[in-house]
Amino acid sequence: MRAAVVRNFNQDLSIEDVADPVCPENGVVLEVAACGVCRSDYHGWTGEHPRVKSGSILGHEYCGTVVQAGPRATYAVGERLIAPFILACGSCPACHTGVSNTCPNQIVPGFSAPGAYAEYVAVPFDHNLVRLPETMPPALAAGLGCRVTTAWHALTDRAALQPGEWVAVHGTGGIGLSAMLLGKMLGARVVVVDVVEEKLTRAVQLGADAAVNATETDTAAAIRDITGGGAQVSIEALGIEATTNASIECLATLGRHVQIGMPVGHTARMNINMNAIYMKNLAVYGTRGMPAWKYPTLLGMIERGAIDLGPMVAKEIPLSGASAELRAMSGPTSPGTSVITDFKH
Repeated sequence: MRAAVVRNFNQDLSIEDVADPVCPENGVVLEVAACGVCRSDYHGWTGEHPRVKSGSILGHEYCGTVVQAGPRATYAVGERLIAPFILACGSCPACHTGVSNTCPNQIVPGFSAPGAYAEYVAVPFDHNLVRLPETMPPALAAGLGCRVTTAWHALTDRAALQPGEWVAVHGTGGIGLSAMLLGKMLGARVVVVDVVEEKLTRAVQLGADAAVNATETDTAAAIRDITGGGAQVSIEALGIEATTNASIECLATLGRHVQIGMPVGHTARMNINMNAIYMKNLAVYGTRGMPAWKYPTLLGMIERGAIDLGPMVAKEIPLSGASAELRAMSGPTSPGTSVITDFKH
């Protein structure tokens, strides 16, 4: 099969013919229909993610059709499925108590196993997968695998966002835009933060109540002014020190900060304003992924038109175009997400 392989960090992925994946006993092999290009992939491409090595195949936001099924598989050949990026074992205490996104035995294609920047991907623990609604385009479905699911879990579980509350979203990439759209659907008021004016304009066009350009003002002070004292919830969607502190400092007393942006490599340790956390009695949450059992509810809302996530997908690209998208993440990026839908070129 054709795959985009990491050979040297910060260099173009190598488009190669590699061996087809072996079908796991407890899972399936999917013919990949679409795979999102995510900022988490960027951390692997730069060498900052400890599990990505030379020879790795990235790609954890994917959907596709079953072409092989193992003897203990949940699904059968021909079924169209969408995958959460965390494949939980289903048998440990975390899985049994509904928090499978914290499963200690989890497998994450693209990081701990070969991913979906390829024509085919092996998916063990296929009980995590969900049937893809017939009306949902593969390009949109692929974009749900990480960014939308993570944002949904952050808002509904970790932050317990309530209608009428203010939520600040720091970074309007895939995660941030998802959080804005979902926050509005939940009845919140949303202020978005970015350094790219085009992305802020786009977010406001899609429903954000206010926007702050972090290059032009004190972000936290601006948000406190807009919200009349501070946001109740703040989402950090980049994983860097400046936005993490702005997220904490923009909160009202008893506010909730949710760390979605991945702190890895040189950002794994940060200098954080603990005084703000202490003085304002803030809650600080980490979050990663979403339990697979929450997938049908989210897909159902999208299918019946409760929320339109179509604006998230900016363009569809060939497999050979993934390198350019990863390289662009070294600086400010344009609005929307890129999704690989052509695996022949």
